[in-house]
Amino acid sequence: MANDLIITRNETLIPVQVAAAGEEAAIRFIEFFIANIRNPNTRAAYARAVSDFFRWCERRGLDRLNAVRPVHVAGYIEEIGKTRAAPSVKQHLAAVRMLYDWLVVGQVVRLNPASVVRGPKHVIKRGKTPILSPEEARELFDGIPTDTLVGLRDRALIGVLIYSFARVSAAVSMRVEDYFPQGKRWWLRLHEKGGKHHEMPVHHTLEEYRGRGDRQGTQGPAVPGIKREDGGSLGASL
Repeated sequence: MANDLIITRNETLIPVQVAAAGEEAAIRFIEFFIANIRNPNTRAAYARAVSDFFRWCERRGLDRLNAVRPVHVAGYIEEIGKTRAAPSVKQHLAAVRMLYDWLVVGQVVRLNPASVVRGPKHVIKRGKTPILSPEEARELFDGIPTDTLVGLRDRALIGVLIYSFARVSAAVSMRVEDYFPQGKRWWLRLHEKGGKHHEMPVHHTLEEYRGRGDRQGTQGPAVPGIKREDGGSLGASL
């Protein structure tokens, strides 16, 4: 039964080490991803990391959860550190550590072999995301046609990204009611990770763009999808 269970959508089967520990261990393993991790992107990334780790263990004859020791986790981290960037290695270690913590609490294993293993240092002093200069931003906006609804929509969306530094997922998930007046200014409400909201005053240029491209009504997506000639939709998720 355990081998028939699938984690998320990436065809990752329950590892042989978990299956060998019995059905309760398999259920606890599945619950780690489904009940403990709410963000779908984190869930998928951790599932891949855990799957890679247990396949590495299997190739070295470690076919039981309790057979894994700190030295094995450290060896795995050392090996993948030769071909992967430090953030990826740290994510793999975090996934293994959190999973074993979950299994310890569920009394599937006694100890967490990853708890004492240290990952690589990774310090960022300057962000990698490039920032457009005012001239580059103006050139970008001037290149967007504004004689169509699609152009107005795109300019408003790009304006939100540039003037609020919002994540793409936060910008496209905005609703009409997330653009609202407060005193003499207009404000944006961004829906961030973990159900958090971030509100900020709107830049005067963005206020102009949003005013020209705004929809009528007080509900629905803030950036509308556009019907294609073939009946499909452009940006239906927006």
